[in-house]
Amino acid sequence: MRGAMQDWPLRIPRLLDHAAREHGGREIVSRWADGRVTRTDWAGIHRDARRFAQAMVGLGIRPGERIATLAMNHAGHLVAWYGAIGMGGVIHTINPRLFDDQIVYIANHAGDRVLLYDATFAPLVERLRTRFTSIEHYVCFDSTGAGGFEALLAPHDGDFAWVEGDERAPAMLCYTSGTTGEPKGVLYEHRSTVLHAITEIAPDVFDLSARSICLPVVPMFHAACWGLPFAAAATGAKLVFCAVNDPAALHTLIVAEEVTHSAGVPTVWLALFQHLDATGGDFGPLRIATIGGSAAPRAMVARLMAAGVRVRHAWGMTETSPIGTVGGPPASWEALDRETRLDWATRQGRASFGAELRIVDDAGQVLPRDGATAGRLEIRGAWVVRRYFAATGDAVAADGWFDTGDIAIIHPDGSVQLTDRAKDVIKSGGEWISSIDLENAAMGCPGVAEAAAIGVRHPKWDERPLLLVVPAGAAPSAEQVMTALAAKVAKWWLPDEILFVESLPHNATGKILKSALRERYRDHRLPGT
Repeated sequence: MRGAMQDWPLRIPRLLDHAAREHGGREIVSRWADGRVTRTDWAGIHRDARRFAQAMVGLGIRPGERIATLAMNHAGHLVAWYGAIGMGGVIHTINPRLFDDQIVYIANHAGDRVLLYDATFAPLVERLRTRFTSIEHYVCFDSTGAGGFEALLAPHDGDFAWVEGDERAPAMLCYTSGTTGEPKGVLYEHRSTVLHAITEIAPDVFDLSARSICLPVVPMFHAACWGLPFAAAATGAKLVFCAVNDPAALHTLIVAEEVTHSAGVPTVWLALFQHLDATGGDFGPLRIATIGGSAAPRAMVARLMAAGVRVRHAWGMTETSPIGTVGGPPASWEALDRETRLDWATRQGRASFGAELRIVDDAGQVLPRDGATAGRLEIRGAWVVRRYFAATGDAVAADGWFDTGDIAIIHPDGSVQLTDRAKDVIKSGGEWISSIDLENAAMGCPGVAEAAAIGVRHPKWDERPLLLVVPAGAAPSAEQVMTALAAKVAKWWLPDEILFVESLPHNATGKILKSALRERYRDHRLPGT
């Protein structure tokens, strides 16, 4: 026996249909790389996405084929997302910050047939064009010429019916940079993406509504822009895009467009802090800041909270669409003191309905949620990868659990506290030292702009911590940093040496590249060894 409700497939174009029908006049603002500001609305995105779909059909693109982008955040990119998906294609966002060989590998592995790109990346496209094996059509988003985006749409009127199909059909392809070896593609489905979007709008996640004005700083080429372009459509929220990651431009938009929600990696917020310190500005109407990509330092969370901004500390990965946990306030929030609130907000939050988490030891035994035991973090759920694109085997265990590669503690209240990546953990005398905790403690010391802790070989303890510090302005002394650390971590965790450096290497998504640091300091001798 089956129920008697309607079968309404969870297809991504229904999100855009809803936004255009119920919130058609809600603005979509784009600040382009050349400083231009253009405006459209959800009705305009809906119309142009259908025109884009017509254009793709005219080029001979068939359902299931990949349409690639090398682009930043703007309305044209949003149109391409919905238009490509709406005609049954798969939108494939390529990270332009990757190395040339990686970009070529990703495009060829995906079998992309169309590439849309920003003029900023035209030199990159021209350099690699002869190495792409499947791309037949090139379109520049911000060109007014014959090969431009407007010229592509011009012949079409938008009279197009979305391609219908199975809600488990593919819709979006994102490659992860967090794996070993070649990048791996994660093929999102219509169903998984819609469920992810519906979850994101909840009060304890991104807290989005029709009244929200959201500026996603996280790029649209990275992990589906954390799902925000889909979640915003589900609520009719106003979207504000900025095609440059410049703190002055971002701050201007936050104030001028009355932005209430924003999301980005810690380096984005650090740059904004420096801009505000230099100009005397404030956060304007911003009320929710989502921080993800890497752990947010306690000092960063404290500054935002002191300004009346609610912090949503998030964890996830490309393989989780990408939201795995978000730090919405617990039921006891109003009764908590400032320090306890900070303790909570610096954790990575809890899983929402639709995802399950656990920690296991190296033998696969499930570990307790006691707030003290650390283990390998595993996840399963409605928007978690099962198999990488074009792979021959599943990426999960037989019971569906996916090993995230993170080391974490789960507290009795369900909140997750990341302590390291499995490959980054520092093992000293058989015990784990959290590089994340060391780095966050160092970031609380005045004059520290960025910090990275790595394990360096030690003849007695196997490994000991080396702390690398990028100063902000006048550098603190090593003794001052060590004093700040001593107040936050166990004595035996304290680094054997602190080195001041001009900069730290970052990967294409802005995370500190620990592998490069470990290689650079592979033969480094700590004092006394």
